[in-house]
Amino acid sequence: MFIHSDCTDEEFLAISKELESQNIFYQVKELVLKEIKRHIREKIAPKFWHEFQSLDSDDDIEKYGFERFKTAVDNLYTDSIEFLPLLKRLEELTTSNYLLYGEPNHLAQFKLLLRATLSNQLPLAHETIIELFYKVAFNVFCNTDADSNDDAVECRGCSKDLDNCECQSIVFIFHETNRKLMELELLERLVGNVLTSLIHIRIKEHVHQMCDKLFDVSQLNALDNWLETVVMSWLTRIYSGGSSKTETLSENIREAILKFKRKLSHYLYETYTKIRIEQLFDIIIDSQPAIDDLRLCLERTDLQKALVVNLQTALKNRLLHAGVNTPDVLTAYIAAIKALRQLDPTGVLLETVSEPIKSYLRSRSDTVRCVVSGLLDDFPSDLADELVKGEPLQLDDGSADEESEDWEKWMPDPVDADPAKSNQRRMSDIISMLVNVYGSQDLFVNEYRTQLADRLLSQLNYHTEREVRHLELLKRRFGENQLHFCEVMLKDIYDSKRIDGLIQSNVNYTAEKSAFDTSALILSAQFWPPFKEEWKLQLPKFVQDQLDKYVKAYETLKGNRTLSWKPHLGNVHLEIELKDRKLDLNVAPIHATIIVLFQDKNEWTIDELSEAMHIPATVIRRKITFWVSQGLLKQTSTDVFHLQEESSNKNRVISEVIEEEEVESAMASASDQREEELQVFWSYIVGMLTNLDSMPLERIHQMLKMFASQGPGAVECGLPELRQFLDKKVREHQLLYSGGLYRLPKI
Repeated sequence: MFIHSDCTDEEFLAISKELESQNIFYQVKELVLKEIKRHIREKIAPKFWHEFQSLDSDDDIEKYGFERFKTAVDNLYTDSIEFLPLLKRLEELTTSNYLLYGEPNHLAQFKLLLRATLSNQLPLAHETIIELFYKVAFNVFCNTDADSNDDAVECRGCSKDLDNCECQSIVFIFHETNRKLMELELLERLVGNVLTSLIHIRIKEHVHQMCDKLFDVSQLNALDNWLETVVMSWLTRIYSGGSSKTETLSENIREAILKFKRKLSHYLYETYTKIRIEQLFDIIIDSQPAIDDLRLCLERTDLQKALVVNLQTALKNRLLHAGVNTPDVLTAYIAAIKALRQLDPTGVLLETVSEPIKSYLRSRSDTVRCVVSGLLDDFPSDLADELVKGEPLQLDDGSADEESEDWEKWMPDPVDADPAKSNQRRMSDIISMLVNVYGSQDLFVNEYRTQLADRLLSQLNYHTEREVRHLELLKRRFGENQLHFCEVMLKDIYDSKRIDGLIQSNVNYTAEKSAFDTSALILSAQFWPPFKEEWKLQLPKFVQDQLDKYVKAYETLKGNRTLSWKPHLGNVHLEIELKDRKLDLNVAPIHATIIVLFQDKNEWTIDELSEAMHIPATVIRRKITFWVSQGLLKQTSTDVFHLQEESSNKNRVISEVIEEEEVESAMASASDQREEELQVFWSYIVGMLTNLDSMPLERIHQMLKMFASQGPGAVECGLPELRQFLDKKVREHQLLYSGGLYRLPKI
């Protein structure tokens, strides 16, 4: 070189004067820097990267990689500090600000040349060695206090026997290596990406370990604490050469660490959110802490779209198929409503996710029945709890009272909201949302009337307290007018109790001894739901005589009014005495009639029973199986049944109380009733399409609301329900549908 770094001050001063006198200072300086650059390129950089060649050790690969990186950094540091005296001499020769590559002094210029040259010769697999070095160090740091267990024989940090633990040595080498890299300003450039990747992997592993299938405990605070005490503490030690305090660091490094922390925190929340999104179907059922965590995470990440896609897929695969019962679908839907409202109070997320569920529920015939059954459930349930709240319905057709809204608290809808649905509709209560699945409350009111009728007809007393309570709660939801018929039905039960008491106290009625006691429910036919089309059961003569006697007593009491019996409805209390046992049970009239006929003779055929009871043979064949299952009748040949006076089981208890088979509904289903009501609209629709040729769904709906849904007792029809009705007419070839328009077929 031109200037020896170990020359004396006198020699250096003489050289300086000589260069200055010849005015060749800058030329010499350029030659020196060029020589330094050549030395770095040909000697230092190749020597450094030589340690990063592919690993071929079959022993401890992590330890081998750790030592290779440590050796490479040590050699680089040693080779670099040899230039310090020379750089110092060059600095002394500088008489003015001389910028090289934007750096003001020679030491900074040397570091820049070193970084640039190393980057220029970067081998493809260099990150493998670096990753092994920091992986070993991070494992030691995370398991420093893990070996306090007296039973441990191996250190979890360095995987050595406790007597030969190398953790302290690894920690010392780790901090020394980082200090050298920091001094050479190579730490961020050389290991930044590897360090970030390694920490990301560790964060993902830790989040999976903490949160896998654990929903009942909030995890965010624990994860934040782990990030601060483990990851950030480790990073601080890297940048500070071993100290865990940021006060010893420069302002730039502290800012860099804070910026890195924000990025890692975002990655932590993003990782946690993705895991919870994958588990969201299980979470929404019964995990409040996980929902709270997820809500906070969604505020800090941009994963709402991923949540929607994942949840819709999970719902389709695990819920919306024929293998799941409708009550279970409703339970999951209600849980989803509650959870999604917490995740997104605006309701936009719920609106998007729930559309497939609502479409699927509309396709199931028993949805309305299950909803109404849930509302009337005596045990604690989501729907029963919602009914007690007593909020009025908020329908999508705009029937809610807009004047009741607090306009001072009005907020505009989010930009991603459906403009066709206001925020008020999206945030309606659970019962309103279930009603809006069909777009009309009439179907639910009719189903309630049907279930109320079945419950009233199936009871063996006149108690209505529970039904009155439910009715009052439903009136707060659906309004007085909608449930007027139900009030009359309950009044019929009360009146029946009073009238039956008067008949039973009538001397003329009780004077003549009867074979059995009779009580009746007297119904106002025009207010009760229509009954199923049933056969006219022919009762035994002694039973019919008793019923006629009851009618006469009623006519005496009411003057010009009489009763028309429904012989297939009601309950009959029977006491049956056989040779070896006595049975006490309640059955339907048809079952009672079958077994009573066996008093006359012990063997009957199906055809004989059908003729005697005026019942189709197919019905008799189905109903008689009840007595066969109880052991009273035995089929001796095809359609021939014989009474068994003695049980085949000799140890059978003499006295038994037998429960009857599940009682079938006596009422026509609500869907059948609704179908009949909707037929009222058909003549209007035919008239419209005859005059206007073709119309879209919305226009038909508006016309029906204008002309066919006016006046007392008028039938209402929501848009979704009308679409279903018209689509059914299309399937029946009574309508044609093309290009969004309905038209009548050409005759």
